[in-house]
Amino acid sequence: MTNESQMGSSPVSDAFDADVLIFAVNGNPLGGSILRALEGSELLLGSVVLLPEVLSKPLRAGDEREFDALTRVLVRFDLKPVDQEIAEASTTLAAKYHLQAADAIHLATAVVWGAERFHSNNRKDFGPHITEVEVVWPATR
Repeated sequence: MTNESQMGSSPVSDAFDADVLIFAVNGNPLGGSILRALEGSELLLGSVVLLPEVLSKPLRAGDEREFDALTRVLVRFDLKPVDQEIAEASTTLAAKYHLQAADAIHLATAVVWGAERFHSNNRKDFGPHITEVEVVWPATR
């Protein structure tokens, strides 16, 4: 399957894991690098699974500042549903890379929707062994 970005008609897209989005808003030293990646991307992709992953903790804790900051980030994303194709791809990726379900869904969303890069700080699960998409880890500068 040839995605549109390979044909030059789609913008360069970046997909994100939940951890880096949280870092971007909570004062983590890696946050600046992540914010630059968010600002530099033409299209932000993610799974709808990002919503409960990043918003449930600040909602539960009553942390309106973090909840609002994360919401402002997430509204810029093209959030994709977990449909049959994503479910099947995430099953294959989970088996291939020994991933937990949510991590496999995030990776599958990036792969199926043709993201050029997948941003995560989970270096154990998303290391150089991932071949389907370029994995980018945040820089400390």
